[in-house]
Amino acid sequence: MRGVVKNIIIIIEFILIVILSVAALYFGKQYRKESGKTTEVIAENKNGISKEEITRAVNDNYYKLSGKKILMSDSTFGEIWIPVQENVPAFKREKENIKTRNGLKYYVEDSEIDSLLGIDVSIHQNEIDWEQVKAAGIDFAMIRLGYRGYGSGEAQIDENFLKNVQGANDAGINVGVYFFSQAITTDEAIEEAQIVVDNLEGLNITYPVVYDWEIIYDDEARTDNVPVDTLTDCCVAFCEAIKSKGYTPMVYQNKRTTMFKLDLSRLTDYDFWLAEYNDEPTYYYDFTMWQYTSTGTVPGIEGNVDLNISFKDYSK
Repeated sequence: MRGVVKNIIIIIEFILIVILSVAALYFGKQYRKESGKTTEVIAENKNGISKEEITRAVNDNYYKLSGKKILMSDSTFGEIWIPVQENVPAFKREKENIKTRNGLKYYVEDSEIDSLLGIDVSIHQNEIDWEQVKAAGIDFAMIRLGYRGYGSGEAQIDENFLKNVQGANDAGINVGVYFFSQAITTDEAIEEAQIVVDNLEGLNITYPVVYDWEIIYDDEARTDNVPVDTLTDCCVAFCEAIKSKGYTPMVYQNKRTTMFKLDLSRLTDYDFWLAEYNDEPTYYYDFTMWQYTSTGTVPGIEGNVDLNISFKDYSK
C-alpha cells in the first residue's frame, strides 16, 4: 500500500513540474514579446511616456546647442565632445565642394573654381624661382616676416623675407606675411606687431598680415604654460595693432590649439587661417584660408612646401 501511495505522489509531482515548466515557457515568451513592444509597455505601465516621446526628448536635449556637438578624438578618453559656441560663426561654405586635382585643392561652385591657390614660405625653402611658382598656378604667397625664439624670446627678421616678397611681387603673385610668435604677454605681441609694421613700409602687401602663435611640441618652450586668456589677449593685441595701420589682420592656428587654447568668442572680428592636414577640413568654425598639407611640391621650390587654399580674394 505504501508503495502505491509513494508512486502516486511521484506521478503528481511529475505532473506539477511539467505544468509549471510549460507555464514558465509560455509566460516567458509573452514577457519577451511584450517587452519588445517598448512603446506600449511604457505607455501602459509607467507614466504614459512612449518610446517616441523619450527619443524626441533625448534629441531635443542633444540639439539645443545650435544643432551640433563638436566631436574630437582624445588619447585618454577616445571620442570626446565640445559644445558649439553659438556666437562663433560656423564654416560658411560647403565642404563637399572642395575638390582635389593633381594634389591641389580647389573650391568648385556651379562648375567654376571659386578659390585661390597659395603657399607659405620662409628661409627654410632656400632660394625660390618665383617665375616657376607663378607658372605652376600659384595665386598668393604667405611669407614669414620674422619670428621670436621659443627659448631665447628674441625677435628676429627672416633672412629671406625681403627677397621673397620682391620675388613674388615681380612674378605677379599676391603677397601676405606672417610672424611666428612666442609671445607670453600682450606687450610682446604688440612689439611683434610693431616689428611687422616697420618692415612692411613701402612693400606691396595685398593679403593678410598673420599672427602665427604655435605650441612647441618637441622641446621645452617659454610658451608652455601660457593661459587661455593671455593667448587670446595676445591675438587681439597683435590684430588690433595691425588693423590700425590699414592691413588685414588674421589669426593662424591648428584645430586642437584653437579649440582648447583660444577664446574664439573674442576673435570673431578677425579672419582665420586653419592648419589641418586632411583631405577635407573637419574644423567646425569659419575660416577663410586653409593650410592643408606641409608636404606639397611646387616647381621652383626645393623640397616640401606648405600648400593653402583661400576662399576669399584679398587682393580685390
